[in-house]
Amino acid sequence: MIRTIVFSVVAGFLFTTFVSASLADQIGFAALQSVTTNLNGSGIRLAQPEAEVALSPPAWEIDPAGVGQPVTLFSYASDAGTATNYPNTLGANSGHAEAVGGIIYGISAGLATNLAHVDSLEANYFYSNYVGNDALPAIDDAIVNQSFTFGAVTSQVSIAQEQQLDSQYDNYAVQNNTLFVSAPNNGGPVCPPGTAYNSLSVAAFGVDSGSSYGPTLDNGRCKPDIAAPAPFTSFSTPVVSGVAALIMQAAARGDGGTDTVSAGDMRTVRALLLNGAVKPADWTNAITSPLDARYGAGVVNVFNAYEQLAGGKHGYSSSVEVSQGADHPPGTFGNPIGALRGWDFNTNTSSAIQDSINHYYFDITNAVPGTVFTATATLEWNRAYNPAYMINPGTINNLNLYLYNVSSGNLVASSVSTVDNVQQVYVPRLPAGRYDLQVWKAGGISISTPSETYALAFDFFSSQLSVSSAGGTVVLAWPLYPDGFGLAGSTNLLSPQWSTNNLPAAVIMGGTNVVTVSATNGYEFFRLQRPDF
Repeated sequence: MIRTIVFSVVAGFLFTTFVSASLADQIGFAALQSVTTNLNGSGIRLAQPEAEVALSPPAWEIDPAGVGQPVTLFSYASDAGTATNYPNTLGANSGHAEAVGGIIYGISAGLATNLAHVDSLEANYFYSNYVGNDALPAIDDAIVNQSFTFGAVTSQVSIAQEQQLDSQYDNYAVQNNTLFVSAPNNGGPVCPPGTAYNSLSVAAFGVDSGSSYGPTLDNGRCKPDIAAPAPFTSFSTPVVSGVAALIMQAAARGDGGTDTVSAGDMRTVRALLLNGAVKPADWTNAITSPLDARYGAGVVNVFNAYEQLAGGKHGYSSSVEVSQGADHPPGTFGNPIGALRGWDFNTNTSSAIQDSINHYYFDITNAVPGTVFTATATLEWNRAYNPAYMINPGTINNLNLYLYNVSSGNLVASSVSTVDNVQQVYVPRLPAGRYDLQVWKAGGISISTPSETYALAFDFFSSQLSVSSAGGTVVLAWPLYPDGFGLAGSTNLLSPQWSTNNLPAAVIMGGTNVVTVSATNGYEFFRLQRPDF
């Protein structure tokens, strides 16, 4: 049994030095608060396993007073027993646990301050008694934040251990619809628990963060999945846990439509978070490697994810089968999706001799001639429950994502990894037109199961900068959605040096970002650029 757990962060880091107004802006939290109310994690249960520090008593617990929450929010469990009071005889306060919890649900500056319950657990106990033991009942928590790691993967032995851990976490996630949000480690290749297929592995985004990088050493999968601003992965992980709680709450209260069960499924939440992420300037991927080895899908943005959830559920336009391995060009354009952003939760079924394609048709246009769009779509599905994980540790169904131009029949972009259970296409300059977004499932005798349930998030957007003058000032404005754009200026276009110096921060006014500058500010030209970190 694997019992070695190590911290993924140095001790002593203070929560108050991390969560700030700038973080709220960077991850879209401030924008979200401007468009909706009472999104605070209400109704969502969360577990927070913490690696213990070998003191007497061992330190792993959350002190409710340190995060401004009542004792009644928490329960505590370790090999020494359970408790619903604090302090107790099971352990002692962990500064690391308190800092992590403060980011998720701390009253002063947390992201999800009204969670229904928090299970404070010693990490070895949680692994041994829940994840590593199918025979025992699960804890009733929708999200598990794991700001610890099992240590670096350095040999064939530890690769085998990684595969065992991945399988155990994936099995637990599928059986209990639990979203694991996990640290991938600080430095070197990603390691468990941030390597599990069905989890979200969270990189730390920032100068010299030292975050671990992908792909996984066992079979080259894309991990991490996403990034968040933080100095270490211990503190990027709770940012995404807090954001996930907000999206789950929004789904449960119907912000994504009446199918609240599908909207809150962990596959849909993963797809929305990855599809709403903002790409750093040096983000890159490949056709067979859908995510960046350092940032995953990009930096998490809860406002973008929420707006795509609010775009509603939209089923596919048509479904067809083709002979196994045959071409699958766009068919006759029809039943276009009635929105340019949204999501779907659906099933694709193939057979031993045929591949299956679900077609999503879009008419991408607006009233401004010559507009170009940014297209992003993310496909997520689960690695299925597999009790024989030691025999066949990497079995998943093979789904791919394709974007075709319907008029020309040309393939615009594709994501065709054979080892990942995520695919993503990203096209930053897409001309207006009619497009076919395809969810393809492989047939053949080697398929894991004939049917696969998947979540799809999509967005086709354009962002226009408007400029007007009023007296001695220039007013620049652009839509609040999508978030992540920043304003830059230049003195000329012959050899432009775009800069944000001396430009005030944008003010949110009625769903619009507004910047007002003096007409003599020195800049003659302006543009929007991403990301604004």
